[in-house]
Amino acid sequence: MIPNRAFWLLFPVGVVLAPAPASPLSTPAQGEREQSSGTAPTSEALYRAACASCHGVDGRGAPRGQVGFEDPLPDFTDCSFATREPNADWLAVTHSGGPARGFGEMMPAFGDALSLEDMERTVDYLRTFCTSDAWPRGELNLPRPFVTEKAYPEDEAVLSTATALDGTGSSIYELVYERRFGARNQLELVVPFGFQERAASDDGTAGEWTGGHLGDVAVAAKRAFYHNYENGTILSAAGELKLPTGDEDVGLGKGTAAFEPFVSFGQILPAGAFVHLQAGVELPFDGDAAEAEAFWRFAPGVSFVQGRFGRTWSPMVELLGARELESGAETEWDLVPQMQVTLNQRQHVMVNVGVRVPLNGGGSRHEELLIYLLWDFFDGGFFEGW
Repeated sequence: MIPNRAFWLLFPVGVVLAPAPASPLSTPAQGEREQSSGTAPTSEALYRAACASCHGVDGRGAPRGQVGFEDPLPDFTDCSFATREPNADWLAVTHSGGPARGFGEMMPAFGDALSLEDMERTVDYLRTFCTSDAWPRGELNLPRPFVTEKAYPEDEAVLSTATALDGTGSSIYELVYERRFGARNQLELVVPFGFQERAASDDGTAGEWTGGHLGDVAVAAKRAFYHNYENGTILSAAGELKLPTGDEDVGLGKGTAAFEPFVSFGQILPAGAFVHLQAGVELPFDGDAAEAEAFWRFAPGVSFVQGRFGRTWSPMVELLGARELESGAETEWDLVPQMQVTLNQRQHVMVNVGVRVPLNGGGSRHEELLIYLLWDFFDGGFFEGW
């Protein structure tokens, strides 16, 4: 028994745990005639022959009494359920069975029974059961950079840290909770906190570390206004409200609330490459406490799959620019090379490691070691799928 609903998202094509109805596709003689005549079964015919006995002709799942499963079968007409995962994950489980993504053996492997082309065509047909085009496809959920905000609405929890590599020591942590609602929307809560090393005393004694400092908590809402799977494009707009909850004495607060509107753009490129773009402005409520600031971010990357359906490695580099909106202000530039990698078989737990390198600003800004741990909780519990 596999109670997690994410299993059923990846329990699609070609599952024949109950006897399939008689079909021309199941007879070798017919198969030989199709091959000799140069024709191939349609994607609908493949689905009906291999999958409909369990998943139903309409994609809603056969009755429990017919298939003998205790857990309900998935409803592929439910767009919220059926659009989130990319085809690669559906094909991994169909080809190599449930264990390929950390699920049970209830889902057998069909790599020897169906060609990869037939599996791809059947998945394409399965996608047609969701008849709404409002839901962005899972392929548009590109790897997450450290700083640049993604355009895709998602269900994730991320714990990140930034540790200064020189100068006065500090480790700033940030807990991000992102919750998707509806087809294109997302709410976000950001809670920063950290540890700070006080400056050394006059006699040269090293400074003491203090902790438990809260930063400026932020809440945000994001909406994907445009997405196109065929073009590999997604565009979102968002607004973030930062609250003055931070400790200014240790550099974790600005002393004023601020509103930050921005736009985010994602684009899939050939050969596993992709790019994120983000631009916005931070507008403090109290102009005497902080200056308004514009920012722009550019994050290209590429993903490599280890083996056919294994671990995914995504090297990225971010170019970050920010400038206070006052006369004579200098634009600050940072470069952030990084590497994200999936940790478990289900690939819903990931780690990213990088370094933020200031490109200007002299000795006032320092290099930082960046690390985050990401959990895509829609795909199951943190300890599932290993």
